[in-house]
Amino acid sequence: MDSPQGTVNQPLEILKALLKLLSFFAVLYCFLFAIKLMGGAFKMYGKDFAEMLMQRTSHPVVGMFIGLLATAVVQSSSATTSIIVGMVACGVLSIGNAVPMVMGANIGTTVTNTLISMAHITRGAEFKRAFAAATVHDFFNIIAVIVMLPLEIYTHFLSKSAMWLAEELAGSGGFEFVGPIDILLNPGVKAVEGWLGAYPWLLLVVSFVLIYFALKFMVDIMKSLVMTKIEAYFSSYLFKTAPRAFILGILFTVLVQSSSITTSLAVPLAGAGILTVQQIFPYTLGANIGTTITAILAALITANTAAISVAFAHLLFNVFGTIFILPIRSAPPRLAEGFADIAVRYKALTIAYLAVVFYLLPLLVIIVLG
Repeated sequence: MDSPQGTVNQPLEILKALLKLLSFFAVLYCFLFAIKLMGGAFKMYGKDFAEMLMQRTSHPVVGMFIGLLATAVVQSSSATTSIIVGMVACGVLSIGNAVPMVMGANIGTTVTNTLISMAHITRGAEFKRAFAAATVHDFFNIIAVIVMLPLEIYTHFLSKSAMWLAEELAGSGGFEFVGPIDILLNPGVKAVEGWLGAYPWLLLVVSFVLIYFALKFMVDIMKSLVMTKIEAYFSSYLFKTAPRAFILGILFTVLVQSSSITTSLAVPLAGAGILTVQQIFPYTLGANIGTTITAILAALITANTAAISVAFAHLLFNVFGTIFILPIRSAPPRLAEGFADIAVRYKALTIAYLAVVFYLLPLLVIIVLG
């Protein structure tokens, strides 16, 4: 026979769970807001720098590293590829020079995930899970570039395929899509940028502080919700199968128009122990494809065949990359987990990894070969 106390406590437990969910969505909003604000601050610092870099390339390897560095500076592959599309439409860049840059942008955008994982660095096991979840995206994009950049250099298969698709859509008009998340975030972001826009460094400080505390509270709330079995919703429903996680990654990234946001959301989920790297990996593949919608829409707005070709090259790179990685699909998660094992023991390595891979190495290549 059920006790009366248990019956009384049941509505109270439901109420507590609902309050935790509301708190989670409030903190999630702060997290998304902070990422958007951080991107805006970096763009204030970095947009002109990114455009200057893009005009210096003629060698495809240099172009790839320019795309990587520009995206790491701007913190958005969508922003970088949109700039590339605009420059191709204006005749500043050729399609051949633009495609390697798009490949580099795919690697550069993963810096955000790794930065987000650093908020967990003082908590060993949590940091290990979060760092592995962040770098699985890195390893996939690096492998994809290693395989596909030489193929593009010698066969131009991406450029040719993209140009064929663009010619098929040459008569298409443009339209603009505003994501529902942007509708919620943009007024607040614009207001803060209006107040602090003269001080981009202060915007960065505010965004980093918000991200740190939002992540901390997100992990704490998630851990609490795990006790109420909410983890079953993530692991047994949204991420139950690889195809389902893959589709979720595409759809959510189309909505927010940023793979950085989509994949960064998975980092605290991994840190809290709700999702594994194996579950997150197909989700990141979907996010890679979903993020191409921004450049495609920007290209369609220009109604320029060359610009549309570049946007489709971005899409095809991610589609072909996903197909090519299928025979070795266990490699990126294993590499990420192995790297996380090392990083949790030598935390300074994570700082070196960020500095060298995303900034120092690209800059050195650009200076030496550019």
